[in-house]
Order: sequence, then C-alpha cells, then structure tokens
Amino acid sequence: MKILITGAASGIGKACADHYRAKGAELVLIDKQAGDGIIAADVSDPDIWAQIDLAGLTHAVVNAGIGDSERIDKMSFEAWRKVMAVNLDGAFLTLQAALRAIDKGAIVITASATGVKPVPHTGAYGASKAAVAHLARIAAAENAKRGLRVNAIAPGGVNTAIWDGPVIDAFIEKLGSREKAIEAMGEDTPIGRFASASEIARQIAFLLEEETITGAVLVSDGGFTL
Repeated sequence: MKILITGAASGIGKACADHYRAKGAELVLIDKQAGDGIIAADVSDPDIWAQIDLAGLTHAVVNAGIGDSERIDKMSFEAWRKVMAVNLDGAFLTLQAALRAIDKGAIVITASATGVKPVPHTGAYGASKAAVAHLARIAAAENAKRGLRVNAIAPGGVNTAIWDGPVIDAFIEKLGSREKAIEAMGEDTPIGRFASASEIARQIAFLLEEETITGAVLVSDGGFTL
C-alpha cells in the first residue's frame, strides 16, 4: 500500500499517517508545515503536483484544510478566497493527482458536518466542505467501473488544532485549560464529547479498505446533525 495524505503534520492527517505507518504502508505526506518525512508544500499550488512522486500510489486521504469564524456579511473576499484555495482548490488538485496516479484503490476526502448542517460563522468553511463532499461523489461515479473508489467523511467536532483561535480562547480563559475547553465545547454534541483524531482516522481507514463502498459521505459527528 502506498498512500498519499495531505494535512499530515497534525490532527486527522497525522492520525492517519500514524495509523498507516504502524501497518507498514509507504507514505507520501504533504503539509505546509515541514516535519519528519513530510513534504512542505501548498496543496493549492498546481505546480507542486508535477514534482511529487506518486508512482505506484494505491490510496489517498485528501485532508488538508483550514477553518474560518466569521459572519458572511462581515467576511472579506480575501478571507473567503483563502479558505476556498486550500479547502476546495487544494482538494480538487489533490484528488486529480491521486485519480491520475492510482490504478485500482481508494480515496477519502475530509469534508465536515458543517457542510451538511448550516452553522453560523462557517460560511466559507461549510460551503467548501459541502462542495468537496459532492466532488467525492462525482469522482466516485466517474471512476467506479475501473476499480477506483472515492468516499468522503464528514466529521463533527474533533479535538484538533483547527479549533485554536478566538472561540476556544474564550473557553480557556473561563475554564483554565484547553482540555477543559474542548470538553465544554463537546457537551452540546448528543454523545457529549468531541471525537479524537485517531477515531476519525480509523473510520477513514474503513472507507479506504472496505471494497464495497464508494460514493458515500460518512457523517461521523456524534449526532450533531440530528
């Protein structure tokens, strides 16, 4: 197994890398943040994809993404384009490169529950994640007959660095620690907590390895969208 993972330096991407490293997979890791075994690159830059060796690729996790926290009427176009460049343009370019490199195998795109349920202050993020979920389904329809499966996962709250910023800072100031802040933020989820990155990584692995599933969007949100 040779697997491409973007956004691999932290969060869900790192958890996926750890999961497949333990299974002995050959990894192609990409992130804007350099690290051990990670190619430092911007997934939204079309030029990088001709420079990355994807020969023999069998699987891919299209995961790189950034968040936003702003009302639509207050968001600048620059901020909108920043989110779209990474989350949608970057996902398209990664998916395209993976589709061209993989003969038979599977791809999972990381979407979000905010692409299913409208959540205030996530205009760019939610729109981008709704788009990549549908992109996954279109890619699945185009490639199923050649033995290449494409699915998406739409997590709800996950304990990753994407939360770091003004929202969690207010909780930390009130509660005293990031751990307590994450616990408090997760209480509104029906199961009462956020997921861990490793839990989402195992679900991504299921979608990559279960050979009868394609065109699915797995909403893994602890009941958030109910």
